[in-house]
Amino acid sequence: MLIEMSVANFRSFREAQTFTLAKGKGDEMMATNTFSAIAANNIKLLRSAAIYGPNASGKSNLLLALQTMKRVVLESAINLQRGDKLPVTPFRLNPDTRQLPSEFEVTFLVEGVRYQYGFAASVERIHEEWLLAYPKGRAQRWLGRVWNPDEQRYDWELGNNLTGEKQLWQKSTRDNALFLSTAVQLNSEQLQPIFDWFKNTLRLANVDGWGPAFSASLCENSDKVQIMDFLHAADLNIDDILVESKPFDLEALPKDMPESLRDAIAGDMKGKKILDIKTVHKGDDGKAVTFDFKDESDGTKKLFSFAGPWIDALKNGYVLFIDELHDNLHPHLVRFLVQLFHNPETNSNNAQLIFTTHETSILNQEVFRRDQIWFCEKDKNQATVLYPLTDFSPRKGRENLELAYLSGRYGALPFIRSLKQVD
Repeated sequence: MLIEMSVANFRSFREAQTFTLAKGKGDEMMATNTFSAIAANNIKLLRSAAIYGPNASGKSNLLLALQTMKRVVLESAINLQRGDKLPVTPFRLNPDTRQLPSEFEVTFLVEGVRYQYGFAASVERIHEEWLLAYPKGRAQRWLGRVWNPDEQRYDWELGNNLTGEKQLWQKSTRDNALFLSTAVQLNSEQLQPIFDWFKNTLRLANVDGWGPAFSASLCENSDKVQIMDFLHAADLNIDDILVESKPFDLEALPKDMPESLRDAIAGDMKGKKILDIKTVHKGDDGKAVTFDFKDESDGTKKLFSFAGPWIDALKNGYVLFIDELHDNLHPHLVRFLVQLFHNPETNSNNAQLIFTTHETSILNQEVFRRDQIWFCEKDKNQATVLYPLTDFSPRKGRENLELAYLSGRYGALPFIRSLKQVD
């Protein structure tokens, strides 16, 4: 469960910006849009949040910040060698920030324990890393690591509550690797749940969403019933999904493809299967008519691709972060997808959905609490500012949020100028 995240000096984010899923004031929709993490001092969290803002305001960079953090956690101790560069990009429109590290931090719950973990990194090294745990509600500092540029070494603080081969893990941690990742690779059982939260619980998708493979794989077992229920609930009029696994056929590649590229593809696809997906519709005469999946509309293909990850997230209580959820989807389908997270019957494991969107038809107090709406915009220095709707104290149940947003009350709108001449 995600409680809060913050990012600073990363891409369009210059100053630290914080996003939270902690419940704010107000008692509206408590049974549907919020839940209690009882094991963690009864912290109340939100099931979803929507982020609005004009194009190029930095909404996608919030997703990229989490993607980058996840990538460094999962890969820095495994895939990087000494001297390899880390995948971080500072705010480049200021000469000072270009020389400073990017900063990332998340606060989350795993098995009833709250963790606060973060790091600061440049392309060359990890500059700082920290971890606080709250196993009994009070903070325990398990890890502190700060680069000392004067002495060209790290200053370390490994707390007494952190158990295991701490000195071995410290000595094994490279400049461009995280201590967390290194310790887990060297069998730290205590830190494993934190690593696994990034690996398994945090799920991210950009504007293209997912491909259809995962949803199709579920159609090959007993989960197919859930996929079909999902498609029927979304009113797609698909009567069946047929999936066949086929060996990759090298002869299907274009004949004029360069041999080096052909060999590379052959090596990458060796032993792999290709899923052939077909949809079945009922014709006017009541008989089944089969279509290739590629012949379906973009919206149908996207919704089918969403079905598997959506069901998987709801079943396992994952944190799902989607960029531009509205893309190729009707407003009613966007609302349908969101409400699956708000319904305690379909979201009994308290999965969370965070998404960016331009779809304003759901920007109302029948769908969201006021603390579930966020905005992004650029300031005069072209840096992203992230802020919640609650900064404007909208009236509970009375204010038309969509109208107020589109009229400019909350900012985060494009400033469109007239086009004076077209040659």
